[in-house]
Amino acid sequence: MVQLNLPPFEYKVTKIGEKPHIFDIIRRKYLLITPEEWVRQHVLHWLINQHRYPKSLIRTESGLQYNQLAKRTDILVYDREGKTFLLVECKASHIQLTEAVLEQAVRYNAVLQAPYLLISNGLEHFLYQIHQGEAILLDEIPLYP
Repeated sequence: MVQLNLPPFEYKVTKIGEKPHIFDIIRRKYLLITPEEWVRQHVLHWLINQHRYPKSLIRTESGLQYNQLAKRTDILVYDREGKTFLLVECKASHIQLTEAVLEQAVRYNAVLQAPYLLISNGLEHFLYQIHQGEAILLDEIPLYP
């Protein structure tokens, strides 16, 4: 797999059939290692291990309804009161983090109302604070409340 610009972590990999799968500590099961899943797992461990976000308040691949369309968010972090705190949109490392990627996260956040958005392709990471409907670029990940 591609070397990412995120801290390494100890991961478990197994083959199911002929395909490699990685253990997801949130869903507690092995998932096919796609380029996007590789990034998602690195971001999860980065949030949990380096930023001390509680594993019990993180969800992956959560469904939401947007304009009568079923969509899935990559990572959602909730605060201790159960409100959405951080929405993370992960892309494969070969996908550029363009304005369209940010717009996708902003559209999902219109439903979820998280105060923070993070978009990452594992090589680049952009964090935004949502203030009065505007995404303001930040320098670092917020402390968990």
